[in-house]
Amino acid sequence: MSTDLLVQERRHRWRARPELGALLAAAAVFLFFAVVADSFLRASSIGTVLYAASTIGIMAVPVALLMIGGEFDLSAGVLVTTAALASAMVSYQLTAVTWVGVLVSLLVALAIGAFNGWLLGRTRLPSFIVTLGTFLMLTGANLGVTKLVSGTVSTKPISDMQGFESCRLLFASEVTVGGLTIKATVWWWLGLVAVGSWVLLRTSFGNWVFAVGGDAAAARAVGVPVARTKTCLYLGVAFCAWVLGQHLLFSFGTVQSGEGVGNELIYIVAAVIGGCLITGGYGSVAGSALGALIFGMASKGIVYAEWDPDWFKFFLGAMLLLAALLNSYVKHRAERGR
Repeated sequence: MSTDLLVQERRHRWRARPELGALLAAAAVFLFFAVVADSFLRASSIGTVLYAASTIGIMAVPVALLMIGGEFDLSAGVLVTTAALASAMVSYQLTAVTWVGVLVSLLVALAIGAFNGWLLGRTRLPSFIVTLGTFLMLTGANLGVTKLVSGTVSTKPISDMQGFESCRLLFASEVTVGGLTIKATVWWWLGLVAVGSWVLLRTSFGNWVFAVGGDAAAARAVGVPVARTKTCLYLGVAFCAWVLGQHLLFSFGTVQSGEGVGNELIYIVAAVIGGCLITGGYGSVAGSALGALIFGMASKGIVYAEWDPDWFKFFLGAMLLLAALLNSYVKHRAERGR
């Protein structure tokens, strides 16, 4: 292959990357708020932006993988709260060390994820319906069980229990260097992005994810375990929900049972902005990280610019529409190039 053809091939591959649009958007948003908000580039502000991005990015990773696999999870937001509630109530009510509650919470979260995947595979119902049902059940259970056990809509404080500090070190610690505060969620986020990208791009399972998202019937015909692949993706969502739930619990020592409603839409928005298509079979984990970063910069940049925060939802909706159009264009361009 000549040098010119090689250069053209590399340019085509770069332009076909799902995260290209998100990368350009992230650079534009960063430069915009760096100009209009004087405090945006301060070390303390960057730490706040990274924290906001990480709390979305932790869930955007598995949600992006699930969307590439052609499915949704509308229960992801409340599942975070469920994981935190389970950990807090088991630890407090059984007077056990907090690590017991953490491990029981992991089992609860994984069981819910497995249930979503199993029901989807058994019934062939749309994931929108399956996970909408789970969302409603978890929303009611979070409130009902918490009131029944604690007598209020929040859990009892567990900050004085054995094991709390070690759990906090893992899930909610922070490190400050030169005015820049990096919270534990940032490290979890970066680690999950690295692992998720490796799984998607360097393993057979990643090929299965693209296959079932592109055409589940064709994937099944060539031997891809469609149901098992989708169940594993739902287990990934459950694991990340558990991680974020433990962070919320060990940051404050207590949890409000009504939290999490609506966050599932933000996770989906981050994945779509990052290059995932609603139709499945296309996207990237790195793109979801960029989508979460855009969310963090926009949500905090508007505050630092001293604008009305009500405009944030408008900005987010506009970014979603533009990203969906750009993602579709990039995919069609890549298919024509092939």
